[in-house]
Amino acid sequence: MHTCFFRIASIALLLVCCGGLYAQQATIYGYVYDARSGERLAGASVSIPERSAGTTTNAYGFYSISTNEQADSVTVLVTYIGYTAAIRKVALRASQEIVFRLEAGTVLEEVVVSAKAGTRIQHNTQMSTIGLSPATIKALPAFLGETDVLKALQLLPGIQAGAEGSSGLYVRGGSPDQNLILLDGVPVYNATHLFGFFSVFNADAINGVDVIKGGFPARYGGRLSSVIDIRMKEGNNQSYHGEGSIGLIASKITLEGPIKKEQSSFMVSARRTYADIFMRPILRRQSNGESDAGYYFYDLNTKLNFKMSKKDHLYLSGYFGNDRFSARNDNVYTTGEDKTETGIQWGNATAVARWNHRFSKKLFSNFTANFTQYRFSLFNNATTKTYDPPEEERYSERYFSGIRDWSVKADLDWLPSPAHFIKMGVSHTWHRYSPGALQSTSLSLPVNFSRSEIDNREMDLYIEDDIKINRNIKSNIGLHYTLFSVPERSFSSLQPRVSLLYLLNNNMSLKASYVQMSQFIHLLTNSTVGLPTDLWLPATVKVPPQRSTQYALGWAYDLNRKYEFSVEGYYKSLHNVMEYAEGSGFLSGISNWEDRIERGRGVSYGGEFFIQRKTGKTTGMAGYTLSWTNRQFDNLNNGKWFPFKYDRRHDFKIAVAHNITKRIQVSGDWVFSSGAAITLPESIYMLEGREIIQYGERNSYRMPAYHRMDLSVKFMKQKKKFERAWVISVYNVYNRLNAFYIDMDTEYNHTTGSQKNVLKQVTLFPIIPSISYQFKF
Repeated sequence: MHTCFFRIASIALLLVCCGGLYAQQATIYGYVYDARSGERLAGASVSIPERSAGTTTNAYGFYSISTNEQADSVTVLVTYIGYTAAIRKVALRASQEIVFRLEAGTVLEEVVVSAKAGTRIQHNTQMSTIGLSPATIKALPAFLGETDVLKALQLLPGIQAGAEGSSGLYVRGGSPDQNLILLDGVPVYNATHLFGFFSVFNADAINGVDVIKGGFPARYGGRLSSVIDIRMKEGNNQSYHGEGSIGLIASKITLEGPIKKEQSSFMVSARRTYADIFMRPILRRQSNGESDAGYYFYDLNTKLNFKMSKKDHLYLSGYFGNDRFSARNDNVYTTGEDKTETGIQWGNATAVARWNHRFSKKLFSNFTANFTQYRFSLFNNATTKTYDPPEEERYSERYFSGIRDWSVKADLDWLPSPAHFIKMGVSHTWHRYSPGALQSTSLSLPVNFSRSEIDNREMDLYIEDDIKINRNIKSNIGLHYTLFSVPERSFSSLQPRVSLLYLLNNNMSLKASYVQMSQFIHLLTNSTVGLPTDLWLPATVKVPPQRSTQYALGWAYDLNRKYEFSVEGYYKSLHNVMEYAEGSGFLSGISNWEDRIERGRGVSYGGEFFIQRKTGKTTGMAGYTLSWTNRQFDNLNNGKWFPFKYDRRHDFKIAVAHNITKRIQVSGDWVFSSGAAITLPESIYMLEGREIIQYGERNSYRMPAYHRMDLSVKFMKQKKKFERAWVISVYNVYNRLNAFYIDMDTEYNHTTGSQKNVLKQVTLFPIIPSISYQFKF
């Protein structure tokens, strides 16, 4: 451990010394804001063309550019997708603070995906990264009229959906638990509503989304496959605004405005489904009041921000969400009555306190304290009464599990010279796991089968430097160190990260990256679909941390700032990946889960092709992925390699948005992918009066290819005091009956009296039209 600290400290000291070589510098620094809302713009490009010097704003809109040559007048250029560029002449004789406020450009140009909002793709050292704006997400066709962040990400190359309609993400052959999903920098452990069909992220409350599939910077750690960094709106500090929508299954509203103009602001966003309100009267009427069932989910996002001084900014934000499904049945007899209620409930809660402080014109800091929690529970309650004699017996059963984190973190952004952008930080997290507890009670006997909670600590330390070696070569080099302590032992990991960029010309570049990642928490996922019965557990002596190594090579090209092209190849190896052993599940693994899982390895490799048109009346993107993903476990499939469940050989996606007029916008997407790998029975025979089913090799068969088209049209109109829009969407336009799963059934021939076993495809979603009403004021 001490050796690792000394290594990282030595690198930091070397960088400090290098920065000190630039003594006679003039520095321009400050913030970039949205002129209308007052929100700080992350990723805006700030440059001095005469000096070939430039940078991008950090996550909080701060920039700093230093040059070694002074001048009476230079041009500072600030650009950001969807905004009018700002140009200012300044005297470069002494360091000075300059604030830029950008005016939003035409909305028509802010409709598509863009890599790093203000940085041209060929100049960005970071590879395998794509950003989504809220306008992008809202422009795409929506499932049941509900815009969804994670479903929008599924349209990107290298990212695949788990099942029909699901919000699950499988990135470059990884499983869902290998995705680090951050909301305002806080991990969210379960990101789905409605049994996986919607994500917990309300698009109206979001300011931007970045997804990183490879070439991870050192500042991120703890997962193997991807980082999905979601940032909430800060809140408008200039004037009060609101927006919302009313859909078929849910409604939402977002309000924002100044607490004190230009000094502080708030944002609050709420969403709730009302399927339970409509379904309950129908079920009660059909069952004469004997049955009742309902499902609902809700989200609440809140954020406050305060400008304490020119150098200090305070943010407070939180997210609270919950899902609940329950079914009740009442039976009344002449001699008594029976009442039963069963259901499932799960939800997330996060809270963040963040303080930004600018120590100097070149040093920016961010101090964070946060909390996150995920819990789910299954319950079953029953009451039996008799009238004569009057007796009552009660029974209840509850299974619950969860994870809770407290964390503190300090991050520094340091720009010592024009050639360096250094980021460094340290964090400490206290994890508490509830692997599972089964409580059972009756009138006379309470029983509690539970595993004690598990506490552990995690410390992370990182340093990275984005280096401009010369005019054509840039590099991002970093180290991430983790110390993970559990009662039995401690694990440590030093993970190098390297990204290189070679600029072939001003419009074209080659990129390469090498990263090592470690994951110290595991997710046990039940084999059944739809239920959030996932158990988060720490690495142990028997189940060590997961590890991955990924190599990537890419080419990027920008054509006239309108079209972007990229090609990437990658190879990723995985170690200590997990699956339940044959016949095991989440309830069977309460007390000794370590003995009910299998450890193995995996490999994923392939190529991704991506093109996008960023501006104009017609915008869009298209991507194709050719990939192979396999797993190997000593005690599964006779030790042979087999395709991962969500291995897809071919995956093609296209999305287009077109503005017919200023009031009418149409959009559509089409997806195609090879069928999912499945295991099917190959023979059935009788042995000692029992039917024996013999299965083939694991995942040796494929379901039919998946393809689907969605369309949407949006009718907008500016009213006197607000803007409204009607959105009509059609999911699965040509009614493709895609397989949700394949089941074995028995088919009878009434003519001959014979029967045979057949495989039948189960389809979940046919063509589904929807309509929603949106408003903004």
